[in-house]
Amino acid sequence: MPKQIAIVNHISTEELLVRYRQATEATERSHYQIIWLLTTGKTTQEVAQVTGYTRIWIYQLVKRYNQLGTSALGDQRHHNPGKETFLTDVQQAQLWQVLEEKAPDGGLWNGRKVADWLSELTGKRITRHRGWEYLQQMRYRLRVPRPEHGMSDLVEQENWKKNSI
Repeated sequence: MPKQIAIVNHISTEELLVRYRQATEATERSHYQIIWLLTTGKTTQEVAQVTGYTRIWIYQLVKRYNQLGTSALGDQRHHNPGKETFLTDVQQAQLWQVLEEKAPDGGLWNGRKVADWLSELTGKRITRHRGWEYLQQMRYRLRVPRPEHGMSDLVEQENWKKNSI
């Protein structure tokens, strides 16, 4: 017969059932269901079959619950602030101002040129792909004038326009 998992009695089995039924988020509901089923005497294999979670994940969830209590249940990704941005708001504003001007070589801005400028600003080596990502993030678009034929006649061009009449 499979071994029972030891679960710390943070709240009663009845309270686990109530919280399981009242949970609004799917992850939180599943976690309460797992802990509730285990406290009623079900084995991890039975709980895995009912909930669809693997036994390894059930062990991890029980370990977390035993250590932290009910605060460990539910979707913990909401508490993850994510990685800090590479550039501060001030540096992004500086980049935007620089992009409004011509590139240092007089041409158009591209990922390599932005990466070189950012490398000078931050003192860290920036790849040209990261420079391109910042161009896209700032919704920067290359503004290139339409080509004109050198020998075109301005009067003839006006005659060909749609609303020239």
